[in-house]
Amino acid sequence: MNGLTPDDLLPLDEYLARRRELFEAHQRYVDRYRRVRVGPVATLVFENRQTLWFRVHEVMRIARLAEPARVAQELAVYNTLLPGPDQLHAVLILDVEEARLAEEWAAWRDLRGEEVRLHVGPATLVANLYTARPEDRCFGTAHWVEFILDDAAKALLTDARRPVTVAIDRPAYQHVGGPVSADMRQSLLEDLGLSARAA
Repeated sequence: MNGLTPDDLLPLDEYLARRRELFEAHQRYVDRYRRVRVGPVATLVFENRQTLWFRVHEVMRIARLAEPARVAQELAVYNTLLPGPDQLHAVLILDVEEARLAEEWAAWRDLRGEEVRLHVGPATLVANLYTARPEDRCFGTAHWVEFILDDAAKALLTDARRPVTVAIDRPAYQHVGGPVSADMRQSLLEDLGLSARAA
């Protein structure tokens, strides 16, 4: 997947003027094509150029970044979040109560990649967890995860008859998200440069 370049971005002033419209369009896109809810607390949002485009604009808005050199630096960092060949990348967001943040976050601090799984028909893919260092775990309610698909898993993903689900299996949190929609499956296949087979 090709990274974003400065030419892909809106000038900050234009983004600010259109932010509400762009935010609503982004939410509709993510809900339809990229978001998987896994139980009452956890959500995976699969990243691609479009989700990253909005994320970068939000960083530019918050930091008031307009200087081309600084924008290029941010893009260099954020482009590393895009999936490479044979990969799907996602952010795992934990919806914890603000009043009990420390307590609830502590319950997720020891999350391991093998506890987050992508099921593609009979294949089970365990996540590689990027935010696995102690310094990553001491702050925040999101993890970056990566799933690597071999040729067999990619073939299963192209088969619309095979359900695709995400599961989290922890001692105190065991949930499976509903099967992804046909629209979302197609979007994930596009990440991999594939298309669905006819049933």
